Amino acid sequence: MDFPTVLLLAASGLAAGLVNAIAGGGTFFTFSALLAAGLPPIVANATSAVAVTPANFASAWAYRKELVANLRRFAALGIVSLFGGLLGAYILTVTNNAAFRQLVPWLLLFATLLFAASPRIVALARTIGRHEGHHPSTKAWAAGLAFQFLVAIYGGFFGAGMGIVMLAALAITEGDDFHLINSAKHLCSTVIQLVAVVLFIVAGLVSWRETAIVGGASVIGGYLGVVFGRRLPPAAIRWLVIAVGAVLTLYFFIR
Repeated sequence: MDFPTVLLLAASGLAAGLVNAIAGGGTFFTFSALLAAGLPPIVANATSAVAVTPANFASAWAYRKELVANLRRFAALGIVSLFGGLLGAYILTVTNNAAFRQLVPWLLLFATLLFAASPRIVALARTIGRHEGHHPSTKAWAAGLAFQFLVAIYGGFFGAGMGIVMLAALAITEGDDFHLINSAKHLCSTVIQLVAVVLFIVAGLVSWRETAIVGGASVIGGYLGVVFGRRLPPAAIRWLVIAVGAVLTLYFFIR
């Protein structure tokens, strides 16, 4: 592997860690870089998933106070994320790259529009009794878990933009506290990535040399992304998420 390729992979890992920590969509950087490095699409996708997993741990650790304080609240989300991620990863191992690449821009477009409309979704949910005190209604809680299960399937299958969709899903059950939602996102993302990674390793789809380079850089980006994200007002982060989603959508439509 030549030095420019190493730099490309390291830069993609750093960017992915930063973007995933704040909004989601870091797979765009790593998957594209791994393809440019010459890996087959399916191997690039699986390698990308393995490589960004350490960054998810780093970001989750940065949110450890929120996670500890809300662990019981997030338990059900973690369970559905585990089973959804496992199902999505299994589907990837039995399909081909051409099929899921055609779906990616449409899924990203849907996710971006949904997150952009999330304040209205929250307001609408409140009018039908979503919140009982500081907790969601039973109906909203069940709907949120079902939505999260679908997000987890997608995350295990490919994952580009998963964080954006997940932020929208969690807004239904967790209200408009961005950092509460983001801490739950990092927990669920880590669970989804872990079960997918196990399946990809067992299936022999991972290229370890590229994983080490991308993964090491993504850890740095993941931790710094959370620190940077805490310093931004929620409105700025929301528009950043929407901008990331728009860029990702445009890229995958024109490529």
